[in-house]
Amino acid sequence: MTQSPDTIAVHAGQVADPSTHSLAVPLYQTVAYAFDDTQYAADLFALRTPGNIYGRIQNPTVEVFETRMNALEGGVGALATASGAAAVTYSVLNLVYAGDNIVALSALYGGTFALFAHTLAQYGIEARFVDPAKPGDLASHVDAHTKLVFGESIGNPSGNVMDVDAWADAAHALGLPLIVDNTVPTPILAQVFDHGADVVVHAATKYIGGHGTTLGGVIVDAGRFDWAANADRFPGLTRPDAAYHDTVWTDAAGAAAYITRARTVLLRNTGATLAPFHAWLFLQGLETLPVRMERHCANALTVARHLEQHPAVSWVHYPGLESSPHKAIADRVLTGRGYGGIMSFGLKAGREAGSRFIDALGLFSHVANIGDAKSLAIHPATTTHSQLSETELEAAGVAPEAVRLSVGIEGVEDLIADLDQALDKAGRP
Repeated sequence: MTQSPDTIAVHAGQVADPSTHSLAVPLYQTVAYAFDDTQYAADLFALRTPGNIYGRIQNPTVEVFETRMNALEGGVGALATASGAAAVTYSVLNLVYAGDNIVALSALYGGTFALFAHTLAQYGIEARFVDPAKPGDLASHVDAHTKLVFGESIGNPSGNVMDVDAWADAAHALGLPLIVDNTVPTPILAQVFDHGADVVVHAATKYIGGHGTTLGGVIVDAGRFDWAANADRFPGLTRPDAAYHDTVWTDAAGAAAYITRARTVLLRNTGATLAPFHAWLFLQGLETLPVRMERHCANALTVARHLEQHPAVSWVHYPGLESSPHKAIADRVLTGRGYGGIMSFGLKAGREAGSRFIDALGLFSHVANIGDAKSLAIHPATTTHSQLSETELEAAGVAPEAVRLSVGIEGVEDLIADLDQALDKAGRP
């Protein structure tokens, strides 16, 4: 029976504990697992039988979280990681070698942009950035060494909405997989596999955790991309892998080749493992995710409409506004349950007024995070995106005067009152 995301978020991947009958998911705070005998151990390491090998590779509590995220996204398998940044990094490194390149939509979270533009370059991997509004330009950035296309379903902080269908079509026409960071809308607001995405990544730290307490990430594999159809482009999946007993992953794992290699090679060998306690906290967050997203979205839309009419505000970027150039795409790509809790806006008095506004806030917290139950605000150009040049800021859709809001679940009238008093103190042109 097909279940709603609201039910999946509470139940998927779990049955009552067989030994204690605990209804809550147990916290397995362990590193090692006893093997029945030497043959059983050999079978585990050779992937002939499923089971627990070592805490760096898997854990029963983490497995429930992975199974639940996989069910919410509709994939064939998921891999949890120690942070969202680790999930993004693994999603790319699973396919590239020195000398390869990737194509990324330019409207990216600052940390992801820095990873692609600078860190990967140290290892001989080039990132080519394209305008997120121009999927037709993709072919001009692709060559024989291009391995993937990467974008964010809703950009952070620009608030642009990715036309996943168009980018998936463009990528697939060139034999490339599309990886989508679905952190901002979560699976509740965006089912990107339904629109052609091949791999999803999340910073679970944000809305999935929901309370600003826990670092983690997750990768989910749709299992639909045909790696073998272009075997020369993806040798790590289609040829013997020296990193794991010369296994050919497309033979050994079939549709789950990508996510299986991510676990057995990248996670095992580099160790960005999600802690069991963090997985347990994320499971608590998932149970209320649909309810919280409803409130985040309702509050954000009310705040965006209020700011749009405020005399001190020059512009507001929020895809739920009728004036947004992204609303038509959002209405097609998103699930219809809201437009997310992230927005940005600019003050008519400019960059310095933005700083005064941030300092004057009382209820909104000034922190480098999104997706908390509490409302948050920051000035991206001097913080989360400060490593970008002026040209890169423009390409990422980050104006110097922009303030990003992550609208929480408080009473919306209190949020508006705090914004109004801060705008008054910031001054007008």
